[in-house]
Amino acid sequence: MEKLIIIGSGPAGLTAAIYAARANLNPLLIGGYQFGGQLMLTSEVENFPGFKDGVMGPELMQIMLEQAQRFGTKVILKDVTSVDFSDPNKKKVMVENEVYESNAVIIATGASSKWLEIPSEEKFKGRGISTCATCDGAFFKNKIVAVVGGGDSAMEEANFLARFAEKVYVIHRRNEFRASKIMQERTLNNPKIEVIWNSVISEVQGDKTVKKVILTSTTDNSTSELELDGIFLAIGHNPNTSFLDGHIELDAKGYIKTQGEHQTETSVKGVFVAGDVFDFKYKQAITAAGSGCKAALDAEKYLIEIGE
Repeated sequence: MEKLIIIGSGPAGLTAAIYAARANLNPLLIGGYQFGGQLMLTSEVENFPGFKDGVMGPELMQIMLEQAQRFGTKVILKDVTSVDFSDPNKKKVMVENEVYESNAVIIATGASSKWLEIPSEEKFKGRGISTCATCDGAFFKNKIVAVVGGGDSAMEEANFLARFAEKVYVIHRRNEFRASKIMQERTLNNPKIEVIWNSVISEVQGDKTVKKVILTSTTDNSTSELELDGIFLAIGHNPNTSFLDGHIELDAKGYIKTQGEHQTETSVKGVFVAGDVFDFKYKQAITAAGSGCKAALDAEKYLIEIGE
């Protein structure tokens, strides 16, 4: 029987593990086969405090893992297949054929970016294809980039990138945006932004980095080429909560809903949440880490209250 199980090994889960371990909770972190979350797909991270010259995403996650282990965090890098929170005194977490029990749980499984789902994009993830303009936009100063999407997020990304890039294309599969009117106006009135309507990226080409894309028209299936230095995908995220369905309260999009005065409490007593699995607004490594700290502190307080 564990005092605390943490599910997830991105910045939120590992920060929670560091705080919980230093509080002598001896947490068990079940990190999944895809350790490290979305930062494992990021090249250089320049906006995480403490690294004045930047740090590679995978290196940052390895440092955080070793820090958590230094204080006594136990780590299992396998996927959680299901949970059972029906017993208020004993939370069950299933990992393949093993069942782990604990007094409290922190869920920090994050959200996965939606990708183009074309074979050629795999080569360029982190080498010109990004899902975070705030994270990577500064690397494309005076470059030509494209944003894929038509919602508010795509408009925000395009306008943000226009601060750095020489030219920003917005590629959208339809002939109108679904973004709010004010966000559309900002995008359409920005002289550095050009919209390519009724088009999808069907192929990404380059050597070590992105050089150009093949566009396919959604109206007549014709193709054209567009030279680019970078592609930013803003077509949404999927919260990693499929294993929680029916066991905890989720919103319409599958994100975990928080309860009460604390930002980490879920609908199940003793189960807390951290990171992008509930935060669909900020989606930054540092905000995920901050919420991991909060979740660990709230879990510690809960365990004291129940006498553990």
